[in-house]
Amino acid sequence: MPIEAALIKPVVDALMGLFKQGENLRLKHNAEAALREAIRELLLASPDDNKAEARIAIAKAAGILSEDVVLAEDMLKKHRATKARTSGKAATGRKRKPAAAKTDQPAPAKKAAKTATKTAAKKTTNKAVKKA
Repeated sequence: MPIEAALIKPVVDALMGLFKQGENLRLKHNAEAALREAIRELLLASPDDNKAEARIAIAKAAGILSEDVVLAEDMLKKHRATKARTSGKAATGRKRKPAAAKTDQPAPAKKAAKTATKTAAKKTTNKAVKKA
């Protein structure tokens, strides 16, 4: 007895629908886990904001539009603002001193060259004075 093609298509469509729902649930579960990790990362003392931003993007791509996404985005924005405001300051709140610039030639070599030219100039003037 052959199976009717008209009976197979609805069964296959129903199975495919259930399979897609399972994939969507797993995707949403993974996105919610990524969002929790992003919030946890932002609560650290020195968070990696690029990693947190990527995890927030994963949650948005999965279609999660909850208050947790808004909270994580707000935390990331505030962290970046604080980071920009405090860049260049020491832990005590005072400005850091810029690093001292290094010179190409050490200072004693310059002094030796100047004194050598001065003594050579004096010898030539002394010789010129003695001849006259």
